[in-house]
Amino acid sequence: MSTTDGKVGFGQRTLDWIERIGNKLPEPFTLFLGLFIITGLVSTAMAMADVTVAIPGGDETIAIKGLFTGEGLSWLTTTMGDNYIGFPPLATVLPILLAVGVAEKSGMLAAAVRIAFGKSPKWLLPYAVGFVGVVGSIMADSAFVIIPPLAALVFKAAGRHPMAGLIGGFAATGAGYSTSIVPTSLDALFAGITTSVMETLPNTDYTAVNPVSNYYFNIASSIVLAIIAGFIIDRLIEPNMVRKGVPREYANASASGLAREYQAPDSPYGDASATSDGSSESSDAESSTEIKAELEPEEKKGLIWAVVSGLVLTAVFLFAFLLPSSPWRNEDGGFLPESPLLSSIVFIVFAYFMLMGVVYGIVVHTVRSMNDLVKMMSQSIIDMMSFLILAFILGQFIALFNWTGIGSWIAVAGASGLEAIGLTGFAAVIGFMLLASVLNLFIVSGSSMWTLMAAVFVPLFALLGYEPAFIQAGFRVGDSATQVITPLNPYMIVLLGLVRRYEPNAGLGTVISRMFPFVIPFWLAWAVLLGIWFVFDLPLGPGNGIRL
Repeated sequence: MSTTDGKVGFGQRTLDWIERIGNKLPEPFTLFLGLFIITGLVSTAMAMADVTVAIPGGDETIAIKGLFTGEGLSWLTTTMGDNYIGFPPLATVLPILLAVGVAEKSGMLAAAVRIAFGKSPKWLLPYAVGFVGVVGSIMADSAFVIIPPLAALVFKAAGRHPMAGLIGGFAATGAGYSTSIVPTSLDALFAGITTSVMETLPNTDYTAVNPVSNYYFNIASSIVLAIIAGFIIDRLIEPNMVRKGVPREYANASASGLAREYQAPDSPYGDASATSDGSSESSDAESSTEIKAELEPEEKKGLIWAVVSGLVLTAVFLFAFLLPSSPWRNEDGGFLPESPLLSSIVFIVFAYFMLMGVVYGIVVHTVRSMNDLVKMMSQSIIDMMSFLILAFILGQFIALFNWTGIGSWIAVAGASGLEAIGLTGFAAVIGFMLLASVLNLFIVSGSSMWTLMAAVFVPLFALLGYEPAFIQAGFRVGDSATQVITPLNPYMIVLLGLVRRYEPNAGLGTVISRMFPFVIPFWLAWAVLLGIWFVFDLPLGPGNGIRL
């Protein structure tokens, strides 16, 4: 798709409209500050009108409290710090983030991705790309700049079209971002938000949500989506690239007028188009500076020792947890539905990533001292600084929503409305997922959107008899699939830069059009999978079911 076409088709006009509307939205901090003020004003008006709400299952009637009252202002000034520090995702995300940061910055995660690609036969490469992409959220946003160019590299080395690997790697990473076969910081983030909003229903008996509450569903989702992604790459994307004659080699950046800002300078594989004096070189020189798909002997040794350390840790955990008198068992001697073991999930995930990352780093000499370790953890916090700032206003918004009682009122009113029209089954969940998919086109921050939606829909569906963990699983479906087609995804620009290495005249529409084949199959397959869980009432994770 050329950016110089005289006519603009319906698809491009739609994309332009999404971009215009999205660009008019304030950035997340401002958005939630506005929502905080609006909630304060509405709650004050409702308090002045003596609005009350009766929570089903309890005899207590809750009176709506107003922020802009004496009581409300006193609440705000005395709890602001607690609202921030007590924002549940901070307690779960930050420890995992420190450990994953060590595993990533020591080079272990990238090495694991490379060996997964390097050991795959030619026919299996699309499915390997699909699998690594889908589970790549373990590396957080780094997956968007690590996996796609590496997938292109291994595709080219295997004699397949590099553009298919590039497009497929990005699509699988983005459209499957909310799932993984390993608990990640995203699981901790979602769980913290989900738990916090249930404070609006104090009399509701529900299963606590933790980072592995969707684990069984995530494993199945990862496998299914990886297979679908591989199939689309193999049977649709690559043949289409061949049919259209998309180049397999880099274009000459200087001859094409390729802008420097679109050459993905932040890629860990370096800016292959420039020398130390800033001049451009040939595509051969570009390729020579790219990271190799094959691991160096030292890296292989590092991975082996990392795996060994992980196995040793597993043995230690099994011994500690399975003892009949283990302190990690509950009062009944088991682990479900609640136990110290399930409350230790954050520590367990932290221990695995930290130990394996440190062992790998020691072997390959990226970790030489405790100072190196501290720097890696410091950098991981710096990388998440924007989230830590955003968490301040998110914590205030959630706390206000809970304290005023507005969340309870909306949940009861919404549940009553859905019951009145008979929309209480899986169709209501489908509608919720569709709404999430549409909002995802405009609000690309998963934490912001889940905070916004969870505050309303988790309590609402709880009143309809559904576990918070189930609604969280539904959000995963709606949140991921459409983020690879929104122009507001900042990593679309990174992908555009990588695509322009081959096609200098490619535009954002070119990239998004190549993402479309993944969106609907991913969404439908994921929704069907959730429907299977719903129909057969399967456990979503340890101790977490579908219905209350």
